[in-house]
Amino acid sequence: RYDPHQNVIIGNVALYGATSGQAYIAGIAGERFAIRNSGAIAVVEGVGEHGCEYMTGGMVVILGDTGKNFAAGMSGGIAYVLDEENRLYRNLNKQFVRMEAVVQKTDVEELKKLITAHVQYTGSRKGKEILESFAEYVSHFKKIIPGGYKEMLRLIAKSEEQGADAQTARMEAFQEFVASQGQV
Repeated sequence: RYDPHQNVIIGNVALYGATSGQAYIAGIAGERFAIRNSGAIAVVEGVGEHGCEYMTGGMVVILGDTGKNFAAGMSGGIAYVLDEENRLYRNLNKQFVRMEAVVQKTDVEELKKLITAHVQYTGSRKGKEILESFAEYVSHFKKIIPGGYKEMLRLIAKSEEQGADAQTARMEAFQEFVASQGQV
């Protein structure tokens, strides 16, 4: 009788401090969704205020609107947000994060994979609609990523391309990042 993607169906502070796992929610989440998320993957159809606040890892896909102060204090992880009305910029806390178009092949593939899983697990009508016209919808998604986190990912990939194993690549990237920031 109601359209889930237009109604709050999961309460405030859902996924607070999540360290792993996956959540697919065919509806809107309340305030402070996925705050302090450090490893969970989630797809939801909208969030209230302060979504992804202090996020340090993981990945969140939002197939709808966000409330104000989105991504405040976000130092890690990635959020993909469907921004059909181009309002995300007004709600985004820009202190640590960058907002980018979703154009990289790996981002497009990851986004489609997560929305496909969302539809598979929830039967989401909104998700089905997006997948049916994915080529059109992808241009309305924004990638939210902290600047320092993005640079660390780049440095890790560079080190791995030079033959380092994953752990060594992370350590080398950290050392290079710290040196570039003029820190000890």
